[in-house]
Order: sequence, then structure tokens, then C-alpha cells
Amino acid sequence: MSDRVVLPSPKAGAGVLDLLRQFRNDEAAADRYAAACLEKARAVEARLKAFEFLPTDTTRRPGPLSGIPVAIKDIITTSDMPTTNGSPIYKDHVPADDAWVVERLRQLGATIFGKTVSTEFAWRQPGPTVNPWNAEHTPGGSSSGSAAAVAAGLVPLALGTQTLGSVVRPAAFNGIVGFKPSYGAIPRIGVHPLSASLDHVGFFARRVDDVALALALLAATSDRDPHGRPVPAFQIDIERGIEPLDKPRLGVVRFEKWSRAEPEQQKTFDTAIEKLRASGAIAEELVLAELDRVNWQAILTILESEGAHLFANLVKRYPDRTSDHLKSLVANGKAIAAPDYLAAKALQEQQRLALATEMKGFDAILTLPAFGEAPRGLHYTGDAEYCAPWTLIGVPALTLPAGFGKNGLPLGIQIVGDYRNDLHVLKTSKWVETTLAFDPGVPKLAMV
Repeated sequence: MSDRVVLPSPKAGAGVLDLLRQFRNDEAAADRYAAACLEKARAVEARLKAFEFLPTDTTRRPGPLSGIPVAIKDIITTSDMPTTNGSPIYKDHVPADDAWVVERLRQLGATIFGKTVSTEFAWRQPGPTVNPWNAEHTPGGSSSGSAAAVAAGLVPLALGTQTLGSVVRPAAFNGIVGFKPSYGAIPRIGVHPLSASLDHVGFFARRVDDVALALALLAATSDRDPHGRPVPAFQIDIERGIEPLDKPRLGVVRFEKWSRAEPEQQKTFDTAIEKLRASGAIAEELVLAELDRVNWQAILTILESEGAHLFANLVKRYPDRTSDHLKSLVANGKAIAAPDYLAAKALQEQQRLALATEMKGFDAILTLPAFGEAPRGLHYTGDAEYCAPWTLIGVPALTLPAGFGKNGLPLGIQIVGDYRNDLHVLKTSKWVETTLAFDPGVPKLAMV
């Protein structure tokens, strides 16, 4: 007879607040849960390929997040685990210090649950992670492993980053909640930069309550991050979660690119609007013509200019260990004239201020997170054009699962708020989540 202890599988779809309520009355359940998460992760990793490194120790620490496993995108430094930045240059590299956000998570009692696969330096060269709904499709990027790990039920919370669409888009592709807070809301010390003017730290989870709790606990500023911008502090009641905003007024933004969205994505979006209206929301079409016209070129100008400055020497020094995608980023950035970069930066600030005026009378914007389902194949992580406007101007953006496409892959909707009004967009999102009451479940690939 085997002496192996059989641990119960983590409850499919369990959220952070669900678990904290359970652990409060049964501390031993937290230890069992973390161990079961690790066992399940090991069991599916050969197929899912979500992790660069899995933890060897899941010992529980005291604190408000005690017992909660949190997966960390592999461009965020950890002092006790490798941080590869998705690059062979950093294979087996173990940094001396934790990133600010990792140190803070440890202080809160969270279990740092390994390092998740990232595209190379959070740019376009994909890693091996597959979409847990269909292994022939991408999970999106650059936060590929974090999105897949949460979707598969391996962890209830994961960290990602977004410079174009790297939280919102993979969350939509994997059927989970993805939240990009306002620019500067979370210190980026120890997060490998791609573009200092655009980089955001964000979250993946299964519930709006869970990303709201993450922001409430992690929002801060630091003298070591000159781009920090404080968001008003708030607290989350573990019993009730965030208080939803009742019957919000939503601006429906389609943009000119709407016609390129897959028919199933358009239908999912319109069906959601009909259901929200039937439940008392006001949803009116809102045209943001200038932001639509200028955002893509402006964000690429900023990203490529700053990316070239960061990576030019690396590409020159390691031509055999850097991808064509990274080489193209550097080449494109070097070709951008300084006046064009400065003009794009001015436009960024102008459009951020303009949105506050254009959104007056609306609680949030409702739009698409992507053009449809996750693309087939692992060579391309998807189009970020529906995420780019909100990343450019640094406003809070959240995606919710809302349906399935023709290939059985998840589809989402995106909810956007005004700059630094993160709590308001979270309250609006909680009402939308409750009203739609859509739960995609856990994909079969994750079942063991």
C-alpha cells in the first residue's frame, strides 16, 4: 500500500476572498490548499507550460493574504527564484532583491507561487505557454503564463504587466478577470522595463472583488519609482467584497476598427449591453474620434523610442540570443526623431486630460478587449489595438469574461474608467459582473 497522501484538488473557480473566508475558520485548510495547488500545477505543467519556475516551499506566512498563492510574471524579480525575463540571456539568473511588489506580497503573507512565462522582455517573442481552453491557440501575451495559470485554476491571483495590452488581452483570451490599474498606481521597482512611460503592473483573478483587494493592498508610491502616481486609498470588506455601483451610466465605445471584430465578439458585446440595459443601466454610444485616430501611432512611437534606448546595447552584445522582434523594436525606435517622440508624449498627456471631459456624465466606458478569440498557433499573441488607447493615457481598464466564440474559446468585454478613479471603475465592474452572471468555468486542459 502506498504511503502517498492524496490531497484534494483546489476548488475550481475559488476566488481570493472565497479562500480567505475559508482559511479564517480553518487555518489548516490554507496549508492543504497551497500543497494541492502545487501538486496540480506539476501535473498539468507538461501540457500547459505556464511556469518558468515552480516553488519548492509553500509554507504559510501570517498576514492578510496568508495562504493565498500568487504567481509572479517572470520579468518581476524574486530573490529566491530565477528571473529570466523570457530571455536566454538571463537563464538561471537569480536577482539579489525582490521587486517592490513581491516584497510587499511577502509582507502581506502571500505565498509566492513560482514564476510564470513571459514573452521576451514583455515584447513580442512568445514563450511555450498554451491556451488552457485549446492547446492549439495562444494564451495571449506578454503575461502568458500568469493568465493561463489563473484560468487553469492553479492559482487564484497572478501578477502581470501591460505596456500595450498584456494584461487585458490575455485575460480575455483565457476567460478570467484582468485589471490594469491607473498608470503609476503600483511601484515598478524590480520590474524589467519595456517603456517607462507606458509600463503598468496589473492582476489576473477570477472575480472583480479579488483584483480590487489586490489593488487596495498593493497601491502605493515609492521614491525609487519617479513615475508613481497615488490613487485614493480604499479598503475591501472580506465578507462582502467591493460595493457595486447601482445601475451605472456607460459610454459604449466601438471605434472605427469595430468592423474588424469577429461576429461572435460583436454579438457577445451587444448581448451584454442589452442585458445591462434590461437591468437598469444606461448605455449610450460614445465617440472618441481623436483618441481613436491618434492612439496607435502615438503609443508605438513612445514604446519603440524608449525600448530602443533600453535594449540597443543588449541586442548589439547578444545578437545570437535576442529575437528578431527585439531587434526590430530597436531598429524602429532608433529611426524615430526626437521631435516626434516629444510630440507623442505631449499627445499622451493631452488625451488623458481630454478623456476626463469626454467621460463627464458616464461612470465608465464599455468597449472590446480584443477582436475576438485567441488566435490559432503560438507564434502570435494577438492584436492589442483595443487595449492601446487606455494604456497610452494610463487609465484603469478591466476585462470580464462574457461568452464564447465559434471555436469554444472565451470572449470578454472591457470596462474603462477615468484616470485615478480606479475604485469607481471597480465598483462599476462589480455591478456588470453581477448582472451578467457569466462564469466560463475551468477549461478541460486543467482537469486532473
